[in-house]
Amino acid sequence: MKTASALAVLDAPVGADVDPDELVRAAMQWHFSPETGTPFWLRRQGTLGFDPRTDVRTTADLHLFPQVVDDLRHTPVEDLLPRGYGGAAEVIGVFESGGTTGAPKRVLYLSDWMEREMAGAMRAMDERGYPRAVNWLSLGPSGPHDYAELTAQHARRRGGFRFAVDFDPRWVRRCLREGRDDEADRYLDHVLAQAADVLRSQRVGALQAPPPLLERLARDERLVDLVRDQVEVITWCGTSMDRDTRDLLRGEVFPGTPLFGLYGSTMALGAAFERATTEDGDSVFDSPSPHVTYAVVDPVSGEPAAVGERGQVVMHHLSRSALLPNNRERDMARRVSAPPAAAGHSVADVRPLEAFTGVPVIVGAY
Repeated sequence: MKTASALAVLDAPVGADVDPDELVRAAMQWHFSPETGTPFWLRRQGTLGFDPRTDVRTTADLHLFPQVVDDLRHTPVEDLLPRGYGGAAEVIGVFESGGTTGAPKRVLYLSDWMEREMAGAMRAMDERGYPRAVNWLSLGPSGPHDYAELTAQHARRRGGFRFAVDFDPRWVRRCLREGRDDEADRYLDHVLAQAADVLRSQRVGALQAPPPLLERLARDERLVDLVRDQVEVITWCGTSMDRDTRDLLRGEVFPGTPLFGLYGSTMALGAAFERATTEDGDSVFDSPSPHVTYAVVDPVSGEPAAVGERGQVVMHHLSRSALLPNNRERDMARRVSAPPAAAGHSVADVRPLEAFTGVPVIVGAY
């Protein structure tokens, strides 16, 4: 087992200058050592065809891992808890993927990772001028999804209350898959009616919602007026937003109200805020490195795409609480130049694949 000092990089403060390759090596030692390792990975160690503790030395080596997140559809969540916590880990919750491509996958969110994730989020919000001491209205899924917990953390840590309007994206997808579009429309109207009640009766300074709900809200002049009157910032997340829609919302529907995207994945246990300044008019997202990184790759060969080329998004998560490397997402994106010294690729013009792992992708409203 490596010494504590060798593993200290896993606990480096947010914003610290961390060598990404050193982080990779520390994560391999932590998750694959018998004393500290994660049962999920220890059981697979002999089937990988390589020894992660000796063969995975750099971020480039993470491509050696097979895609294993599909196994999270049926893995007992206890097997995702590293032994190194000694039974003392504080679990924030068990969260599930959206189920877009089949049965949902499950992950654990530990308190130490939540603190790191929220420290990064608060710093990003400060850099983008998000207000403090205002209330938030979030339109999105609760239940098994991490959305509700994360948006509640956002509001609370910035000194406000959170009003939540829940909707079930799985139900919307089922309606669309079965050709019941009218029923999906009525359901979204039901969600927005609840949002209108909050906006009419409460003080709301921040709004967070997926693009399809924002687009639907924009059709209702009364709702638009309620948002214009009090909301100081809008965050869109969950699905992609094309340039035309973003420009319309920013320039005509909500002029003067900052609008930022938030892109991430439950399977990466993290998300990145849209750059404060855009490149060629597109929303650009930088990897929230070093613990979570993105790569844009050729969907057939797996080779990294060149800057300016499109490819499939791959995400890596490396932390004390979880190891989720080489996870191919359901998204395609264009690779753009990353900030100097940043780990991972930066992505723009993110769009869902039409099919993923042989299953048609039905995004719905989230």
